[in-house]
Amino acid sequence: MKETQTALKAVGLQAAIISGAGTGTYENEAASAVYNELQAGSYIFMDADYARNKRGNGEAFDTFEHALFVYATVMSAPTLERLIVDAGLKALSVDSGMPVPWHLPGAVYHRPSDEHGIIDASSCAERPRRGDKVLLVPGHCDPTVNLHDWYVGVRGLGGGEARVDCLWPVAARGALF
Repeated sequence: MKETQTALKAVGLQAAIISGAGTGTYENEAASAVYNELQAGSYIFMDADYARNKRGNGEAFDTFEHALFVYATVMSAPTLERLIVDAGLKALSVDSGMPVPWHLPGAVYHRPSDEHGIIDASSCAERPRRGDKVLLVPGHCDPTVNLHDWYVGVRGLGGGEARVDCLWPVAARGALF
């Protein structure tokens, strides 16, 4: 971008807005002193894919908190290695990796079908049981949002009593252009 700005200046032009970056690179662009507009977008949800990223120094990319979840129910718990949940490919995008069970250290979501997924909970200290609710952090927020008609805004997930605060329609859901 600096080279482009220099080239533009050499022919008498100037770009008033230097825009770029994204959730995963915004720190670099912000520190460059070149950009005056950043296009970070996924940070608002912080999906599992971004959470798996590392900074250049190897540290976890943990600037933002998870804020998008799919609420699933344990439908069956036939073995230690297998909890069947009611959230599969019709509820979660897996194009950037599998969703991550939230606040279930050691749990691994895998092998989704259309309507169901499997959670291996054999390494969990507290294993969910049939009927329990599980929050899943989507692997990729954008195509997961596109699978749903509504956002259900909830307050209190971080410790207080969780309650529904608002409902927002996903306005472009199902739109064909």
